[in-house]
Amino acid sequence: MEKTSIAVLVSGGGTNLQALIDAQNSGIINHGRITAVISSKPDAYALKRAEAAGIPAYTADRKALGQGFEQELRRIIRQAGAELIVLAGFMSILSADFTESYPERIINVHPSLIPSFCGKGYYGLKVHEAALARGVKLTGATVHFVNDIPDGGRIIMQKAVEVQDGDTPEALQQRVMREAEWIILPMAVEKIAEEIADKKSEEAK
Repeated sequence: MEKTSIAVLVSGGGTNLQALIDAQNSGIINHGRITAVISSKPDAYALKRAEAAGIPAYTADRKALGQGFEQELRRIIRQAGAELIVLAGFMSILSADFTESYPERIINVHPSLIPSFCGKGYYGLKVHEAALARGVKLTGATVHFVNDIPDGGRIIMQKAVEVQDGDTPEALQQRVMREAEWIILPMAVEKIAEEIADKKSEEAK
């Protein structure tokens, strides 16, 4: 079986990347293979995770590259032969020009149940701060396709997580990662990788 080639885009610690690497090693991700990890920051710990797993790691330094940032992303993605792009803690908004080049081939995990607490300005702890301020009893995570609207693409998978009394934004963030993000991101990646692989084998007939 020819596997779907995956590029994972990161900016920080890489906990979601680690969940993907673990899922690939355990066979949860079976139809895909991570062929590149690309960080928008040269000092991201995610790069060390990639190297430890023997996955080619690249930096497209957003600050240093400026206008040439997306061009460099495209170059690395093309070089890796990636057919699926996964945003895993990637802290840059991609332009419409970029997202339209890969229709329904870019997926992202967001730490809320979209359409709640999503869109421009909702990232990291801000999402959980907003959920607690609103007093919701359920939050969670969403994996969705990426288009030109932040968190606006078609939803692939969601998982709910209970908010507990006395939760801090940090505690809630950890629980949402453990109970939702790290579970549904690998499942969604496998689902889309399988669809791409099946389409390839159909076209090859």
